Amino acid sequence: MAFFELRQYKPLPGKLAEWIEIMEKEIIPFQVSNGMVICGSYRGETDESVYVWIRRFDSEEQRVAQYKAVYESDYWKTQIAPRVPNYLDRSAIVVTRLTATPRSPVQ
Repeated sequence: MAFFELRQYKPLPGKLAEWIEIMEKEIIPFQVSNGMVICGSYRGETDESVYVWIRRFDSEEQRVAQYKAVYESDYWKTQIAPRVPNYLDRSAIVVTRLTATPRSPVQ
């Protein structure tokens, strides 16, 4: 059964715009090129300490394979991961797994 990850991040003060640029120009395209399905990317309307995005997986096996393809890649380890602490409060990251209710338009 498909499930989603709701990923909530807290950008560092004054870093939201830069984080969104990195997400939209680098991270999301890289993850999509490795098979991940990104359902949405959102910022707080008035709160610059809010960034949320959602990914979809068809199964736990798919999630494990895609995590490996992305997070164990040389590109991630050398180009992306070292920069993340410059933009996010990593201690505040919250990842929630969700399943759609029967009548949810997003399945």
